[in-house]
This record gives sequence, C-alpha cells and structure tokens, in this order.
Amino acid sequence: MPASIPAVDVPPQPWNGRFDGDGPEHRRWWQAVTPYQGDAAPGAAPQPAVLIGFCSDEGVRRNKGRAGAAAAPAALRAALGPLAFHLERPVADAGNVVVSGSDLEAGQERTGKAVTGMLDDGHLTVVLGGGHETAFASYLGVAGSAAVQDGRRLGVLNLDAHFDLRDEDKPSSGTPFLQMARAEAAAGREFRYAVVGISEPNNTRALFDTAQKLGVRYLLDEDCGAERVRDFVAGFLAEVDVLYLTIDLDVLPAAVAPGVSAPAAYGVPLAVISEVCRQVARSGKLLHLDVAELNPGFDIDGRTAKVAARLIETLLR
Repeated sequence: MPASIPAVDVPPQPWNGRFDGDGPEHRRWWQAVTPYQGDAAPGAAPQPAVLIGFCSDEGVRRNKGRAGAAAAPAALRAALGPLAFHLERPVADAGNVVVSGSDLEAGQERTGKAVTGMLDDGHLTVVLGGGHETAFASYLGVAGSAAVQDGRRLGVLNLDAHFDLRDEDKPSSGTPFLQMARAEAAAGREFRYAVVGISEPNNTRALFDTAQKLGVRYLLDEDCGAERVRDFVAGFLAEVDVLYLTIDLDVLPAAVAPGVSAPAAYGVPLAVISEVCRQVARSGKLLHLDVAELNPGFDIDGRTAKVAARLIETLLR
C-alpha cells in the first residue's frame, strides 16, 4: 500500500444510490467515487478531490450543544450518492477518522496528518464533519501542508452564524478559530480570518471584542445581501494565496437547515451561500474545504444533508 494513503479508523465503504445504467451518461456519485489510492499525478488538471469523514460529537458535547454530528459523514455520503455526477475531476473516498470517547485532540491530530498527506499528494481535500471542532482538525492538515509551509498566504473563510473564538479550558466546537489564531501567531504568520453570516444575538460582546483584537473580518447575517457578500469575499480572496473554506451549516436559515446543533432564527439565504461557493471555486485558490455541524438526528427529510451535498458538488465543479 502506498505510504501516502492515510491511516484512518474506518476504511472507505461501498456507496449506494439509484441505478440508471453503466454508461457515463447515467453516472451518479455512488458510481463515480473510488477508494482513495494516493496516486494523484503532480499538477493534474482538474485537480482530483478526496473525501475524508471526521466522526466527532465531543466538541459539541463540550460546548453544551446537541450531540449527533458524529453520524454526519455517513449522512453526507448518503445524500451525495444519488446525485448525478457532472464533475470533470475524479473524486475518491479515504474513509473516516472516528473520535473515540472524549479523546477529541487525538482524532484532530490523525485527521490533520491525513489531510496534510493528501494535500501534498496533489489533492483538493474535503473533510465531512463532525461538529465544528472539525475546523481545527482541518487547520492542522492545512497548516502542515507544503502550500502553507512554503510561505503562501493562507486565508480562512468561515460561513457561520458564530465566531467560534471562545477562550475555554478545553477545546470544543466553539474554540477552533482562537486555536488557529494562537497557532498562526506561534508560527510567525498573520491570522487571516473572515466570517460570513454572524448572528449578533448569538455572539457575546466578549466574542466581538476578541474578533476585533484579532482583526477578524465579518458580515452580520442581516447584512448578507448578494452584492455585499460577493464584494466582501472578493476582497478577502484578493489578499490570500490559498484558501481554507469551512461551512458551518447553521449559517443557513432553520427552514433550510434544521438538522444542526444550533438552528438559525435568521440565517443567510441558500442562494447567497451557494454563490459564495461558486465564487470560491472560480478563484482557483481553494486548497481545502470542510462541512460541519450536520446533525442527522434533528434533520427533516434529509433536508440539511441534501443542502450540504449540493454545496459540496458546487465547490467541486
């Protein structure tokens, strides 16, 4: 087995979906996704993508949220499987890292090492979370990659109702971006962090003060008109070389994404979030992405999982 294949806790499992035929004109995701082999050709175009699941509830539990996000990677694959496959890039599945008990940090480390290896193998990496503690696992992988170690300017764009800049004794789903800020400072790099969709009533003054001290750029959910968001994202993209995009599904209105730990009373319209995904994909700067906070136990008709699958498909176009 090639050394570049990551050590995961659960290897990739067979995908399922509707069968309309074996020809390329009938192909769906479940027929197109292959087990990860670590064999991306250097400089391949289009860049192959690889999915890795991060099955974790521990960060949400520590943050006093509604547990259930550990089941999200399976629900996301189930939502992706029956979609018609229109991508030009190949997509592989590397399986899952599973957080065992309360040992969140070890799971984040394992996921980070896997992501670093896949990035350095030439892949566009996609982590299927998990609570938003997924973000620090993703960051470890991105920060360790050659793309960042070689000095390229990293930007972190978060689509989220929350800053997740809590200062707590134990890391959780509410702390990942403060952890990133401290890690970037320790590495002598500028922390470039922007958030689309902040809910003012759901973030304390202490969190806004922390965001100001760290130079975080953000848009409130009520200010997220299409043109303003487009200009905000374009300005951020212009100042970075590579981008890590993280989507916390609670950025969307509760009617669109009910299956999350903290459903949004207001939220950012799906059309606006989808356009951000298209804008990021067109930029050519997307290095890594993740989707977090899907909680299948609270979903309605798989609505949240289907929305998440659609956003992933848009980003991989």
